[in-house]
Amino acid sequence: MHKVKIFKSVESELNSLESQINAWLGESGARVVQIFGNIAPQSIVPTAKSAGLSTTEFAPSDVLVVVLYETGH
Repeated sequence: MHKVKIFKSVESELNSLESQINAWLGESGARVVQIFGNIAPQSIVPTAKSAGLSTTEFAPSDVLVVVLYETGH
């Protein structure tokens, strides 16, 4: 039977997200079918907008990783 596990984080915490996914993979014993993801850029931080056009302060992008896996049940 196929199941889905979803992981969500922000781009500034990618190392933590990677560790979380690897830990789950090791603990679960899941047989991975596919892993895919998406990064969604965020808008300029509201406080940065008032600073003028020259600012490049952006909020961290959302990161989504989906693991499609099989279980023996």
